[in-house]
Amino acid sequence: MRLLAACLLLSSGPVACTAANTNVPAADASHAKTPLPFIQDDYARALAEARAKGVPLFVDVWAPWCHTCRSMKAYVLSDAALARHADRFVWLEVNTDLTSNAAFQEQYPVEFWPTLYVIDPRQEKALLRFAGSATVAQLEKLFEDGERAYKGGITGAEALLARGDALYAEGRSAEAAETLAEALAEAPADWSRRGRAVESLLTAMYGAKQHEACARKALEELPRTPRSLSWANGALLGMYCVLSLPEDHAAGAALREGLEARVAEALAPPAIEMSADDRSGLYEVRVQAREVAKDAAAVKALSEEWLAFLEAEAAKAPNPQARTVFDSHRMLAAMKLQTPARAIPAIEQSEKDLPQDYNPPARLSTLYRLVGRLDDALAASDRALARVQGARRLSVLSGRADILVAREDTAGAVKTLEEAITFAKSLPASQVSPRMVAGLEKKLSGLQASAQ
Repeated sequence: MRLLAACLLLSSGPVACTAANTNVPAADASHAKTPLPFIQDDYARALAEARAKGVPLFVDVWAPWCHTCRSMKAYVLSDAALARHADRFVWLEVNTDLTSNAAFQEQYPVEFWPTLYVIDPRQEKALLRFAGSATVAQLEKLFEDGERAYKGGITGAEALLARGDALYAEGRSAEAAETLAEALAEAPADWSRRGRAVESLLTAMYGAKQHEACARKALEELPRTPRSLSWANGALLGMYCVLSLPEDHAAGAALREGLEARVAEALAPPAIEMSADDRSGLYEVRVQAREVAKDAAAVKALSEEWLAFLEAEAAKAPNPQARTVFDSHRMLAAMKLQTPARAIPAIEQSEKDLPQDYNPPARLSTLYRLVGRLDDALAASDRALARVQGARRLSVLSGRADILVAREDTAGAVKTLEEAITFAKSLPASQVSPRMVAGLEKKLSGLQASAQ
C-alpha cells in the first residue's frame, strides 16, 4: 500500500471487459482478464449475493484517472494465481467517476485510490479498509485478515490489528492509530503482520492529520520492520507526512532528511520486489522532497532518472492499457524537467489506442498548452469533455480555463469556471472534493479581479 503512489482525493490530479453501466467506456472498464468474478458497480446485488453465500464482500474502489488503480488491474488483479480465492468472497468494484455510486461512497468514504474494503454483509460493517496498491502476496494476506475478522475468535495483537482496521474503515482514524500502535507494542518481534500493521498505522496517522507524529513513528518502526515492500511503503508514508508539515516547521528539515534517506534506500539495491508504479511513487516523493529543499540540481537529476525508468517500463508493457499506467507520471516527470514535449508522443499514442478514454486528451490539453500549441490544447480539451463524467469533469474544465487564459480569452475562462462550479454543486457531496471546489472559486475570483 502507499499514499503518494496511490491517488489522493486532493490531487488534481488507476481492462477491458463489458461494463455493467453503459455509460462507462469499454476501454476504462476494469477487470479485463481477472480470475476473480467482480460485479461492476452494483452494491445491492453484491451485498445480496454475499448474504446468500455467507461470505464477506471484497470491494475494489477505483477511478479511471488513477494510475495506481490501473496498475493494480493490469498487473495484480489479473494474476492467474488469484483464481483459487474466487469463492472466498463476493467481489465488487466501484468506479467513483459514476454518480450512481455516490451512495456507496457516502456509506464507505475513500481518501485514496484505490481503496480496498472487506465488508461484513450481515451488518454492512466495514471490517478492513486498505488504501493503495498491493502485491498478490499482500492481497492474499488481506483476504486472510478479512476472513478472520469476519469469523472472529482472534486474540492478542491479531485482534488489535483487526480492531484497528475496523476503526479506520469507520473513518475513526485517531482511534485506529492508537489501537494499531497497541498491536505493534504487544506483538512479538517476528510478527508476520508487522509490516502491514506499520503501513496501516501510518495511514491512520496521516488520516488523523498527526503528521509530525507519523513521521517520527515511521523512523521508529522502520528499523524493526523487515526490508520488504511494506518497509518501502513505511518510508514513503512517513515521507508524505513530513511533506504535509508547514515548510517552517521546527522539526521538518531533520525529519525530512531522515525519511528521504530511507526512501532512497528503498530504491537502492538489493531490489525490493514491487511494481513499477510503486517504484515510480518513490521517485515522485524524492523529487518533491528535493523541491522543498530547493535543490534544483537534484530535482533535475532525479526527474531525468525517473523519466528514463518510466520510459523503459512503458516499453515493456504487455498491452496499451498496461502502458497507460505510466502516462501520468511520464507527464509529471517531463514537466519537472521543463520538457513537456517529451511526454506528448506517448500520450498521443495512448489516445489512438484507447479512443474512449478521457485521460489521454485531458493530459494532452495540458501538455499542448505548455508548449504553446493552444489550438491543439483546446481541441484536446473538447475531446476529453466529450468522454469524461462525474467529478473528474471539474479538473478538465479547470484545465480548459487555463488554456483560455493563455489564449487571452478571459471572458471564456470565467464562463468555463462558472460552469465548473455550477456543475460541482449538482454532484453528490460524497463525490466532490471541497478543496477542488475552493480552488475553482479562487481561480475564478482571481480572473474576475484581473478583468476589472
